Amino acid sequence: MTRAPFASDPARSRGREFPIEAGLARGPRSDYQRDRDRIIHSIAFRRLRHKTQVFIAPDGDHYRVRLTHSLEVAQIGRVIARALGLDEDLTEALCLAHDIGHPPFGHSGEDALDAAMGEQGGFDHNAHCLRTLMRLESPYCEHEGLNLSWELLEGLAKHNGPVSSPNWALAELDTAWPLDLAEWSCLEAQVAALADDIAYDNHDIDDGLRAGFLSLDDLLTLDFVADEWRAVERRYPHAPRDRQLRELIRSQIGFMVNDVIDQTRSLTAGMALPDDVRRAGRPSCAFSASFAEEERRLKRFMYDRLYYHPEQVATAARAAEVTSELVAAYRADPLQMGEGWAATLPTAEPARSRHIADFIAGMTDRYAIAAHARIYGRTPEGLQNV
Repeated sequence: MTRAPFASDPARSRGREFPIEAGLARGPRSDYQRDRDRIIHSIAFRRLRHKTQVFIAPDGDHYRVRLTHSLEVAQIGRVIARALGLDEDLTEALCLAHDIGHPPFGHSGEDALDAAMGEQGGFDHNAHCLRTLMRLESPYCEHEGLNLSWELLEGLAKHNGPVSSPNWALAELDTAWPLDLAEWSCLEAQVAALADDIAYDNHDIDDGLRAGFLSLDDLLTLDFVADEWRAVERRYPHAPRDRQLRELIRSQIGFMVNDVIDQTRSLTAGMALPDDVRRAGRPSCAFSASFAEEERRLKRFMYDRLYYHPEQVATAARAAEVTSELVAAYRADPLQMGEGWAATLPTAEPARSRHIADFIAGMTDRYAIAAHARIYGRTPEGLQNV
């Protein structure tokens, strides 16, 4: 594959916060391959298998969780990166790591933690992703964190665009190792962000249909979905409905991927260096203008019909209550966290509450439910709606 001139080059990486001593590098890997491998082998990555994607603590084995979602994002990201001549390993690493900062119960857990931490600077899952990778996940004897490349960390920090007002967590990390927050990220990070959109736009439809929260008739009110569905019916008129639906998801993903590739080629025409992407003053990876509005309509539909479905809202409220009650319990009796976390608890605020939030944010859905039951003597009800 020919590397695009604006692609990130591991041979020209800005390095790592903590230099790797000569002789400690294991195996013939590039810096970005090493990043990917460190993420895959991390405890924080493994915990994603029991963290909410759309449905909280689902009983069904076929629903997405944060781990399977991240793997699907990585597959889509690599396809786009290869077509554009970008570094596939960096793109994959960004895709795999992008959700590591999510607490239990998805956005409802995040909102509850943010509210509980209001006087201590709040909580943000994206900043916590960086905090986890740079400080909390520490398997090495020489330093804190996973010690990932600058390009990987800057990509995670600003994959949705420049950050003008970082919260306390990101500001602390940026002070320790500046990530040029005012600029756009590398193109690999922008690809990862669009791959995330493509994955959940479509796979959440699949899970919503499976759960009975969405209907095909309602989906067909969207022109984009209706066009793709008619094409599937013409191509496979006698196929079973469940196979047609899976073909619809694949077809939509393919359309979106091709749209991003074509538009990004247009946006990057004439760029000769990775820093041209960072200093472009605009996204360099995007949907076409004509499709972007269709994609926004799809998102609005999903919020109205799935994410804000009455059952989802009720479940999210119960999950937020569990999260808030865990914060209160650990503030009242830090030993409830266990000896290791209690022994390292700072005495002064805001560090004390932030330490508690770090502990809760690392929990899986099922661990948080079990911890709440152990502390309060009752199993939280209504935390599974599929």
